[in-house]
Amino acid sequence: MAIATSPSKLTLPRSNPGVTTVVDYLISKFPQVSSDVWRKRAIDGKIHWHDGTCITTETPYQPQQRVYYYREVENEPVIPFEETVLFEDADLLVAFKPSFLPVTPGGSYVNECLQTRLRTSTGIEHLQALHRLDRVTAGLVMFSVNPETCHLYHQLFATRQVKKTYQALARISGEENAPLIGQQWQVVNRLACADPQFLMTVVDGEPNSHSVIRCLDRFEDKALFELAPITGKTHQLRVHMQALGWPILNDRYYPTLQPEKADDFDQPLQLLAQKLDFIDPVSREARAFDSGYELTLSNGLHQKVPFLTGF
Repeated sequence: MAIATSPSKLTLPRSNPGVTTVVDYLISKFPQVSSDVWRKRAIDGKIHWHDGTCITTETPYQPQQRVYYYREVENEPVIPFEETVLFEDADLLVAFKPSFLPVTPGGSYVNECLQTRLRTSTGIEHLQALHRLDRVTAGLVMFSVNPETCHLYHQLFATRQVKKTYQALARISGEENAPLIGQQWQVVNRLACADPQFLMTVVDGEPNSHSVIRCLDRFEDKALFELAPITGKTHQLRVHMQALGWPILNDRYYPTLQPEKADDFDQPLQLLAQKLDFIDPVSREARAFDSGYELTLSNGLHQKVPFLTGF
């Protein structure tokens, strides 16, 4: 049994959804976890309020109060790749995340995630991820080090003031003679949850997603693309590449959801969050971070030089 070293947290909604106790709410919100598991967590003191007071099976629902709980999984997968801290100051930490490692706890992962690993290695218990990458995507992730300035960096992402640059490899079968290198596409459409709900699909309606995609190079039936997401919808780049007719190599979700199976560490998704650029809200200086990696048509993910950061 793997038990999270740091608690997960949620805020109870202002409007009571029709439950009597906090545990009743947790059971209704997380149906994939059995009611017996939630009750046992409460009995074992693994659910508490912000001040540390334990929540029992009888604790009444209290709107807008924050609840902390410790996630558990029977067999947590081990990800055999290491993260690297590229930059750290009093407010910000930037790390390179390998493919297959989640950013935060979720699903089958409680301690095998970037945030928990970094909290352990740095000793910074309040380290907080400022944005997300898909578990199967490699690349840069920013963390808040200082709780007092965390909201300033969150605001950068909320107001789209962070320029993100990705690379992706895709197959271009059937377009051997198309002049792709140097071509650029603006992909603008509306994304919504599909079935199952963790997938996204293009639907009719007002656009809510926008990416700029450019072909950098090609060889035979593969091409290298640079991707700049203007918005930040779930799976946006993966769906937009599919919309162009070039799903990203080794994507197990798009264009067709593959049967669930153990990770194949030799076949990572060929998507790299390569660069982040922004004006630091604390220092007011320009920041430019590079992962130190690139995707190549011949070898996939490849380390260019020792890790580079700039500011």
